[in-house]
Amino acid sequence: MTQDLDNRRPLKVRDAALARRMARRLAEAKVDPDVVSAGGVAFAVLGGALIMAAGALDGWLLRAALFGLAAACIQARLLCNLLDGLVAVEHGRGGPAGPIWNELPDRVADVLLLAGAGYGAQSAGIYGGAAVGWIAAVLAVLTAYVRELGRGLGQPADFSGPMAKQHRMAALTVICLVSMFEPLWRGHGQVLLGGLVVIAAGGLVTVVRRTGNLARALRG
Repeated sequence: MTQDLDNRRPLKVRDAALARRMARRLAEAKVDPDVVSAGGVAFAVLGGALIMAAGALDGWLLRAALFGLAAACIQARLLCNLLDGLVAVEHGRGGPAGPIWNELPDRVADVLLLAGAGYGAQSAGIYGGAAVGWIAAVLAVLTAYVRELGRGLGQPADFSGPMAKQHRMAALTVICLVSMFEPLWRGHGQVLLGGLVVIAAGGLVTVVRRTGNLARALRG
């Protein structure tokens, strides 16, 4: 993680007492913020695998448990993303490789979770589920690409939505939680597919919106 304040996502939760206390303890333990960033990828690997496994199951209890754990992994990934910045910036532990760890793990985590959700829908018997997951993943990466393209052209970072990182991860968390109860109405994978379609559509709107914002800024 880096101390590049111009590329720092505005988050109200950053001022939460619990988050700051956790960051302080990590800093006091001399935990490298890049290690915290890597932890976010590890949670994404686990979360994506849990969603894939849950999609293939028919039993209600184990399926619900896996989806619940996947939702927890998604939130743990976001917590790592929050803490690495707090440790790096507020506690001055950012390193020279910080810009790499600031961006690359996020992109990998997005792909792992969204593509994993797609394969989860596919394993549940939903034709085309994997393709929709990959489309959502590619669009998630594109939203970050347009933001970084703007920064490379001298513009401020554009974190606008409607499907920025925190929005798509919140959506995927809700998808997992609702999927826990899908057997109650004899569903099997439809929540995953429908949720991914919403995330992909929102990602497309976000890419178009950020591109338009960038074009207007450059013309101005």
